[in-house]
Amino acid sequence: DVQLQASGGGLVQAGGSLRLSCAFSGFTDDHYAIGWFRQALGKEREAVSCITRSTGRTYYADAVKGRFAISIDNAKETVYLQLNSLKPEDTAIYYCAARRASRGYSTDPSWYVYWGQGTQVTVSS
Repeated sequence: DVQLQASGGGLVQAGGSLRLSCAFSGFTDDHYAIGWFRQALGKEREAVSCITRSTGRTYYADAVKGRFAISIDNAKETVYLQLNSLKPEDTAIYYCAARRASRGYSTDPSWYVYWGQGTQVTVSS
């Protein structure tokens, strides 16, 4: 079955950078979508960035546009989320999620079937 494992979180000062990794396995073709979500304390889980493997189409939440970048390394079966110019409001647990899909993605967490464990990102001011 599909498995995901997120890593790369940590404590960083405002303005700093982190790179999150989501190692995945179990997909047998290129038809899947992977999303990065985050959940801050007391808030709902929200979509940060998504990518569709088959088309390369990407999504970024307005709050992270121009600062975060999503990419896939197919050989390593890993999706990366580069976090630059971090702000204290980026502090949250970050999760990666996946679903088999012929095309497209969703920003709705309930659309995704497979989830990795979270990785904590803390940005100090």
